[in-house]
Amino acid sequence: MSDVIGSVLYTREQIETRAQEIGKQITEDYKGEKVILVGILRGAVMWMSDVMKNVDLDMTIDFMAVSSYGSSKKSSGIVKINKDLDTNIEDQNVIIVEDIVDSGITLNYLVGYFESRGAKSIKICSLLNKQCNRKVDLSATYVGFEVDDLFIIGYGLDYDQRYRNLPYISYLEDEED
Repeated sequence: MSDVIGSVLYTREQIETRAQEIGKQITEDYKGEKVILVGILRGAVMWMSDVMKNVDLDMTIDFMAVSSYGSSKKSSGIVKINKDLDTNIEDQNVIIVEDIVDSGITLNYLVGYFESRGAKSIKICSLLNKQCNRKVDLSATYVGFEVDDLFIIGYGLDYDQRYRNLPYISYLEDEED
C-alpha cells in the first residue's frame, strides 16, 4: 500500500500535532482528577494512542466494540454492542474516544448508556467531525478536524476493514459507471 489512496486530507504530522493540543487540553480540563479513556474499537485505536500519550493525568483506558455500519458505507441506525467495558465507570470521568462523529446515533446511544451506568461526567474526543450528517443533537468536546461529506479512510478509519493502516486521512471517491 505504498501508493496514496485518494487525496490526503490530513497528514500524520498534522494529526499528531492536533493530538498533542487535545491531550494538553484534557490535562488542563481535568487537572487533579482521574479520567477513563474509552476507545471505540476498531477505528479509534490510532487516535486514542496519540491522544493518551499527551494526557498528563491519573488515567486508565478501556475499550468497547460497537457497530452500526457493518460492511456498508451508510450507518444502519441500529447500535449493537459487540464488546462491553471491563471497567466500572460509576462516579468516573469518562472520555469516549472515537474516530469520527458522523450521524451521532452511536455516540448518542453510548452517552445514554454511560449515564445509566452512573458516570460522573461524559465527554467525547473525536479525530474527525462530520457535522453535515448529524441526525441527533450531539457534539464532541474535543475534535481533531472537521470534514466534509466524504467517506473517510485511513488512520484507523476503514471501508470493509481495509485502509485502517494508512498513516494519513484520505477518502474514497464514489465510482461512476
